[in-house]
Amino acid sequence: MKSPRWRSFVLMSTLAVGLGCIAGPREARAQGIDARPWLGIAMDGEAKVLGVRVGHVVRGSPAERAGLREGDRIVRVAGATTSRSADVMRAVAAFAVGDSIDIGFERGGQLRSAKALLAAFPSVDEMLRMDLVGAFAPTWKGIETVSGVFPPSIGSLRGRVVLLDFWATWCMPCRVVIPKLGALQARYGAQGLSVLGMSTETAQDVALFAQRVAMRYPVAIDKAAETTRSYGVASLPTLVVIDKRGVVRDVAIGYDSSEDERLDSSVRALLAEPAPPSD
Repeated sequence: MKSPRWRSFVLMSTLAVGLGCIAGPREARAQGIDARPWLGIAMDGEAKVLGVRVGHVVRGSPAERAGLREGDRIVRVAGATTSRSADVMRAVAAFAVGDSIDIGFERGGQLRSAKALLAAFPSVDEMLRMDLVGAFAPTWKGIETVSGVFPPSIGSLRGRVVLLDFWATWCMPCRVVIPKLGALQARYGAQGLSVLGMSTETAQDVALFAQRVAMRYPVAIDKAAETTRSYGVASLPTLVVIDKRGVVRDVAIGYDSSEDERLDSSVRALLAEPAPPSD
């Protein structure tokens, strides 16, 4: 039987917001979470205006299929007025997987309505892959370089294959992955590979650690965790594989030594793809 992936849990995924807290996979199964209805939105903090602002809509989710977008303000769910995120969660939780619910929302000053067919709650890993794979990689913001030359944007790496590693100094599986990523950078950097590390810790802690272990690729800190949230990272390490066009092709969550060769093969295959046309 295949061993479980080695990981460190860090925070609740922003992609899961809409129906309460997310536990680890084992705890989730024990609590029957995947039998609960899922809408697939992240909601911003409370504001002194009507409704609840949608901060993010998961790709392929019931919310996206219903036509909801980031920035919409949900004012009613199944006939119940919503002024807080808890109101939305409570209203959705009253239904079952497969039920269709009416959602009233405000967009651009106009009231609109939609019907969402609720799906079963996916795991955090499934949600992350659903949201990222096949889409253009979110741009990073609020970052500060602490080691090497960290690119200013994902757009500046167009034409290169990127391995973006979300990690932390205290994360034991991250420490195992770091030299392996360094070896990939050394092996394929001249062919067009860019390995990058990103942490939400302090600049001093990350810089000292990077120096101590001789990290062989650029490292930045995500000062307010804005980029980490935009990628939906819930456990470490999370490795995002991005092709030459800037499209996410794979996401590796946690560490499994049996997949080292698969990652190497994936990098080689992506490097062999043609470069995108210049603008």
